[in-house]
Amino acid sequence: MELFTMAFWSSLMIIVGIDLFLAGDNAVVIALAARRLPDHQRGRAILYGTVGAVILRALCTILVVYLLMVPGLHFIGGLMLIWIAYRLLSPSESQSQKEVKAQTTIWAAVQTIIVADALMGLDNVLAVAGAAQNDPLLVIFGLLISIPLLMGGSAIILKLMDRYSWLIYVGSAILAMTAGKMLFAEPLVIKWLGDLVGWTEWPIVLIIIAAVLYLGWSSQKKGARHHDQNQAV
Repeated sequence: MELFTMAFWSSLMIIVGIDLFLAGDNAVVIALAARRLPDHQRGRAILYGTVGAVILRALCTILVVYLLMVPGLHFIGGLMLIWIAYRLLSPSESQSQKEVKAQTTIWAAVQTIIVADALMGLDNVLAVAGAAQNDPLLVIFGLLISIPLLMGGSAIILKLMDRYSWLIYVGSAILAMTAGKMLFAEPLVIKWLGDLVGWTEWPIVLIIIAAVLYLGWSSQKKGARHHDQNQAV
């Protein structure tokens, strides 16, 4: 992808959006790991831990970008990302988040942040790799932008999502769109559809987005009814 073209900027904006909507768990990890440190050490622990986590994530994402060039893996990655988009609408506390412990030394906190982020970051890595369209430079740009977002913006995004629940649907739609585009970036799909690719891509992507949003909405409604029934009992 040529640098600073419209396609470059649109893909970069999608990557930034993915980082924003998937940064919530990482903000919780940082807060949990650093909460027992003295005030004067918290800032350094957050800075070092975030930078270390982002560097590790960049390396993993670039690796996934190259893995997605293997025939068939783009399609599998797209299917996995559809599931991640749906899961975003029916969140549950992950086991890795439960295991995050507060630390009393700065380097222990940094290590906890990096390790926990690596364990929890598969969805982010896969989504960013798919949106990057096999361009490692986009991965690097996107993750450089994500450093300040992860350190400060994610807490704001969490509050906004709590207040405006429809923002979660926006994030899920971004992931579903990325998943659909990953499916149609698969060489086997392009070869199979031939000239029909240009005609079928966006209708199917829109169907995927609509299906993910509807199923996620239905899941939330069922969860709310189940919660109300348990409260009544």
